[in-house]
Amino acid sequence: QVRLVESGGGVVRPGGSLRLSCAASGIIPGGNTMGWYRQAPGSERELVAQIASGSNSNYADSVKGRFTISRDNAKNTVYLQMNALKPEDTAVYYCNFVHIKLGWNYWGQGTQLTVSS
Repeated sequence: QVRLVESGGGVVRPGGSLRLSCAASGIIPGGNTMGWYRQAPGSERELVAQIASGSNSNYADSVKGRFTISRDNAKNTVYLQMNALKPEDTAVYYCNFVHIKLGWNYWGQGTQLTVSS
């Protein structure tokens, strides 16, 4: 059973920075993609960034140049460094783990980020 535990959310002022972490357990190394999605009130969940086990990554246009996703495969942990935060970044951020060949798709419980002055 895959388990994803997020941490690092909170309240930050516009222009500030924050780092989210997601520790995974029960995963099979290699051949997977981990990512961050977010959902604001009244909106659908959207992709923020994702990174494959081979370290290829992609980002939503709205966060390019401000957010950086990385992963430590030895620790089964993915990080999202968020800089130059804006009020529109306010959302619940969810960690995601996908292993296409195995048909696995798991979500964390979510962590709240609020960007407000």
